[in-house]
Amino acid sequence: MRIGVPREAEHEPRVAVTPDSVKRFTGLGATVAVASGAGERSRIPDAHFAEAGAEIVSSSADALRDADLVLKVERPSGEEIDQIREGAVVVAIMDPYGNDGPLQHMAGRGLVAFAMELMPRITRAQSMDVLSSQANLGGYQAVIDAAEVYDRAIPMMMTAAGTVPAAKAFVMGAGVAGLQAIATARRLGAAVSATDVRPAAKEQVASLGAKFIAVEDDEFKAAETAGGYAKEMSEEYRKKQAELIADHISKQDIVITTALIPGRPAPRLITREMLESMKPGSVVVDLAVERGGNVEGSEPDKVVEVGPVRVIGYRNMPGRIAASASLLYGKNLYTFVESVMVDKETKALSINWEDDIVKATALTRDGKVVHPNFAPAAETQDNGGQE
Repeated sequence: MRIGVPREAEHEPRVAVTPDSVKRFTGLGATVAVASGAGERSRIPDAHFAEAGAEIVSSSADALRDADLVLKVERPSGEEIDQIREGAVVVAIMDPYGNDGPLQHMAGRGLVAFAMELMPRITRAQSMDVLSSQANLGGYQAVIDAAEVYDRAIPMMMTAAGTVPAAKAFVMGAGVAGLQAIATARRLGAAVSATDVRPAAKEQVASLGAKFIAVEDDEFKAAETAGGYAKEMSEEYRKKQAELIADHISKQDIVITTALIPGRPAPRLITREMLESMKPGSVVVDLAVERGGNVEGSEPDKVVEVGPVRVIGYRNMPGRIAASASLLYGKNLYTFVESVMVDKETKALSINWEDDIVKATALTRDGKVVHPNFAPAAETQDNGGQE
C-alpha cells in the first residue's frame, strides 16, 4: 500500500500526516510518500518526516501519481483529481454540500472518495471525528484571538490602586467549539454565560461553571437530531431567543458565535443593532463566517469595526494553530484507515464496505456518487430499484 500526502493549498496550513502517524502507517507495511514542504506550515520539516520513515518526493504530483491511498486535509483540487490514478482511495474533509461538480469529477475519474466530516456520531467513531477534534481547537483559538483584540484585562484583578472587573464573555452555541470556548474563557478568568438550542447543552454549560441562557419552550425541548446536531429553529423561536439575549448581549465584553448546521447557511444570531448596543471596545468572534456568518457585518479573514465592536471573522480557525490541529487530524485519519481500510492479516488496502462507518462516509465508488445525500436523484432511484 502506497500512501500519498501532497502539499495543501496556500490557504490551508495543516497537513494530513505527522511523524507519529507516518510511523504508524509504516508499521502497517505502507510506504508513505510526502511532498517536500507539506508540513512546513505545521512546523514539521521534511527531515522529521524522513526520520519517521516517510519517502520525501519533490512535488505533490509525485506524491499523488502512484498512490493507492491519498490523504489530504481539504478536498483535492481539479488539477489534483486529474493527477490521482484511477481506482485510488482519497480521504479528506470534502465539503460536499453544494459542490456537486468536484464530486462528479472524482467519480468520473474512478476515485473512491471518503468525507471525514460525515463520520457518524457513534462511540466507535469518536477517535475518527475530525469535526470534534478541529472544532475543539477552533473554540480555544477563538478565545485567544478575542483576548488579543480585547484591549483590557480578562480576569478580575484586585490591586492597591483599585479593582479591575472580570470581562463578561458570552458563547453562542455549546457544541464542541462552544464548550471549549467556555472552558478557555473560564480559565482566563472571564465571567462566562452561554446559550444553545439543544436541551442537553444546559447541563454541559453548567458543568463548566457558566450561566445558561435560552428560551426553554417546547420547540427548545425537541431541538436536537438523533445524530446529536442542532436542528434549524423556526423563525418564531429565533425571534424569541433574539429578544431574550438582546439585553444580555448589550452587557457583554466578548461574544463568540459557533452556530453551524451541516449543509445550510449559518443562522444569523447577532444583528447590527445588537452590535450597536454593546460597549465600546467589545469583541465578537464569528466562527461561522465560512458559511455566511452568525454576525451581521463580519467579513472573512478580517477584523472589522461595526459600531463600537470589533468583529473577528477568521476562516479556518483550527489552521491558526496548525501544529496542534495537524497532530489531531493525523490521528483521526490513521484511526479511520487502520480500522476500516486495512486487512489485518495481509496489511493491504481492503475496504470493509459493510462497515457502518464506511457507509456513512463514502462519497464516490465505481464511477458514481454513492452517498444518498449527494447522489443525483436518478442514480438514487436506480439503486433503490436494484435493492
